[in-house]
Amino acid sequence: MDLYNSIIIGISIVALIIITRILNISFSKIIKLIINSILGAVIIFAINKTTPMLGIHIGLNIVTSIFVGIFGIPGAILLTAINFF
Repeated sequence: MDLYNSIIIGISIVALIIITRILNISFSKIIKLIINSILGAVIIFAINKTTPMLGIHIGLNIVTSIFVGIFGIPGAILLTAINFF
């Protein structure tokens, strides 16, 4: 990891702490959302790898990851269903 990435990560952590203080949101809720979003990305990745023959592809980006992170498995099912329409 080079210096640029280290600086970006440091600034992101500081910004996250400042936002949690301003909005009065507990830091643990933000961490939980981040972890759930990462798990949501893993679920979307698994769907994309296991269902290419059915023509199912969900775009893997921050919005879909957070959506599945918040709503869980039903969110992944909803994104899959939206893919058909």
